[in-house]
Amino acid sequence: MVQQSSGDGSAQVVGKEGARLGGGAIATLVGVGLLVVFMIQNTQEVPIEFLFWDFEWPVWLIVLGSALLGALVWFALGVLRRHRRRKDRREDRRD
Repeated sequence: MVQQSSGDGSAQVVGKEGARLGGGAIATLVGVGLLVVFMIQNTQEVPIEFLFWDFEWPVWLIVLGSALLGALVWFALGVLRRHRRRKDRREDRRD
């Protein structure tokens, strides 16, 4: 078994069989599977009132939109964190 380091400081364990899924990837797949099951089971339409808008949407579409918005925010925070760390490393090299 070989431990390889990636550019972000994390290590990936690779066995004789090849690359394996990490814990984060498995958790993501399980989460997406549960989300899909939840969306399939909740297809009824519900009224939405937001500010001056009133409309009806199916629950699965609201859940999908919320999940995508959450994933986008999570990704953006990760990008900002990596940018900040990269900037700090550059400043440390200058000193």
